[in-house]
Amino acid sequence: MTPVSRLKVLVYSDDIDVRQQVILALGRRPHPDLPELEYVEVATEPVVIQNMDAGHIDLAILDGEAVPAGGMGIAKQLKDEIYQCPPVVVLTGRPQDAWLATWSRAEAAVPHPIDPVHLAETVVSLLRARVPATTS
Repeated sequence: MTPVSRLKVLVYSDDIDVRQQVILALGRRPHPDLPELEYVEVATEPVVIQNMDAGHIDLAILDGEAVPAGGMGIAKQLKDEIYQCPPVVVLTGRPQDAWLATWSRAEAAVPHPIDPVHLAETVVSLLRARVPATTS
């Protein structure tokens, strides 16, 4: 019996191409130890807040370069307002911007252009903590 059938990953960007890059980089199952991923694609800040408030998201990936609301500001708001907020990954404009993600309280930062291996490793490490260990 699998305790978690799917993990819901919210992907926020005003740019559909960025959302698709994230989804293609991670695929349906970025690691065999994890359940399949189900994506919730979001293009606006109010819908991010609505989905996160509903409590059914396991991880959020927020585009720090999105306009008019950037992912770092949204991450900070989520961490300030949601009790036991799920982990957040912020996509930064460049590697040197990772320090800004610290301000947002995001658990991780991944720079543009998206490196599929780096993104998958980051997401897998954060999701493992959300999935109960199974015994074989």
